[in-house]
Amino acid sequence: MGLQGKAALVGAAQYKPEKYATAPQMFHLEQISDLTLKALDDAGMELSEVDGLITTGAYFHEASSFVPAMVGEYLGVQLNFAEVIDLGGASSVGMVWRAAAAIEMGMCDTVVCVIPARMAPYSEHDDHVAEVMKSSRFGGHSTRYGAPEAELDLPYGHMAQNTGYAMIAQRYASIYGYDPAALARICVDQRFNACHNPDAMFYGKPITVDDVLNSRMVAEPLRVLEIVLPAAGGGAMIVTRADRAKNTRHRPVSIVGAGEHVHSKSPTYAADMLKTPIGPASQRAFQMAGVKPSDMHMAQIYDCYTITVMLTLEDAGFCAKGKGLDFLREHDFTFKGNFPMNTHGGQLSFGQSGSAGGMTQVIEAIHQIQGRAGARQLGRNDLAYVSGTGGVMSEQGALILRGA
Repeated sequence: MGLQGKAALVGAAQYKPEKYATAPQMFHLEQISDLTLKALDDAGMELSEVDGLITTGAYFHEASSFVPAMVGEYLGVQLNFAEVIDLGGASSVGMVWRAAAAIEMGMCDTVVCVIPARMAPYSEHDDHVAEVMKSSRFGGHSTRYGAPEAELDLPYGHMAQNTGYAMIAQRYASIYGYDPAALARICVDQRFNACHNPDAMFYGKPITVDDVLNSRMVAEPLRVLEIVLPAAGGGAMIVTRADRAKNTRHRPVSIVGAGEHVHSKSPTYAADMLKTPIGPASQRAFQMAGVKPSDMHMAQIYDCYTITVMLTLEDAGFCAKGKGLDFLREHDFTFKGNFPMNTHGGQLSFGQSGSAGGMTQVIEAIHQIQGRAGARQLGRNDLAYVSGTGGVMSEQGALILRGA
């Protein structure tokens, strides 16, 4: 049971991540239209072929409900399948398998998965913007009346993602030990990859382990170079039927495995902070695809923090639980190394464009499998593992992608 590889990713487009202060301001509908057309052009397809849509409703500027209807109307397409997904950084991975499932079920033929992540023009009197700005002060935590976090987390200083991930890292240290230099290697190797990617925010800016260890402490034990830099951006991907994919512009990327798991909103309520949702999600994805972690030619792992990467490596089965530090010491994560990971630079060095940040991992897998990664192109590029993470290791998903 599960996906049969009868749907494929065939095109993608994304805005180059940049600082919010300098990025163009565009209405979200404008961004969706622009990104969709760019992704369709990349695939060699027409807008008239689109009959499915998945986007995000969180903080959508022009509407708080009926978003797919508004987007379809704006694009001038009629939809047989439409969905809004709210999984934070796991949204992009979740979009891909939902699109594939809808196509395999015969619900639709071609789905655009799109997330706008540039600021929209706004007035200081806009109530929607005021609510977004208020919530952003507390990161991903809910401030609304009745929310458990508003009552039991925020008043005690547990706010935003930095504190949650630091708490997870401290828990790991107390159980298995901690080696900041080993974790710093994630940053260094991914920065090497970014230095071969002209679209990366940190292109041409290499770093060393000492640079990471000497960077400012933000939330012990996490330092500033171990934490993503938020950026403006956005992206879109096209998923279509396998038979249609054969006639598109590039090598089709079949969606052969997927998994998803959600265990809590806040790590405060997790049964075990070190037993993350990516474990069951990845197990399902590998089983569905009929492959093992050791079969993968690359890993595009959601990397909002270094601790996220290490826990994903462990729980997804690339190494045993508690052996993540050894794995980090023993492997080279550059595109030239023995474990190519986040070959575009990862969000730590490419840039994290809000909830579209996770799409950069999917798009890098697409480009690698299609042989379009330029200077960082891998020689073995048929199988990719991709992960997504939302909240504070709250909701996670995994994909197995295979070149057709």
